[in-house]
Amino acid sequence: MNALAIALPACVALQRVLELAHSRRNRRATRDVPGADAEPRSAFAAMVMAHAALVVLPPLEAALWPTEWPFAAGAGALVVFAAAQVLRYWAIRSLGKAWNVAAHVTPDLGVCARGPYRWIRHPNYLAVLLEFAAVPLALGSWRSFLLLNALHTPVLFLRIRREERLLFRVPGYAAAMGSKGRFLPHVFAPAEARA
Repeated sequence: MNALAIALPACVALQRVLELAHSRRNRRATRDVPGADAEPRSAFAAMVMAHAALVVLPPLEAALWPTEWPFAAGAGALVVFAAAQVLRYWAIRSLGKAWNVAAHVTPDLGVCARGPYRWIRHPNYLAVLLEFAAVPLALGSWRSFLLLNALHTPVLFLRIRREERLLFRVPGYAAAMGSKGRFLPHVFAPAEARA
């Protein structure tokens, strides 16, 4: 197994641990502020399992079924991974105390329309989608790419739908975010915005 097959998943695992700690701090700081979780615990558990699989499956495939992978494909995937990290931490910084891993919507913290939220509603989720593509492809683990995305994408989209139901009830959210696309500017605007 090459060094990248160890370093890249280890980087993702370390990020997730640090993000969980950051999320816990944010939730403690807003403990007395009313809000609602966008998904049941079972759905959150499915999300955690998908992210754990992202760390385990690609390097396992790279070790057990190594694939001759074009350098340009692997390098391109690493560029996408790096861009996803920039987008993710820009989104986390923009949301401030409102950011958490459990999709807990806290109306009293207001609506974030700064940073990447100026253009799209879900930059953090876009970063996750890019990551689920980039990590396996950087390692030449195309089977893991197919399996991970087949399992993770439906879980993520259910979470987004539940979260948006709560977000569109937050005063000012529809006005500030309703015309923005989920992942691309002015693309896939929600039905609420078109009505």
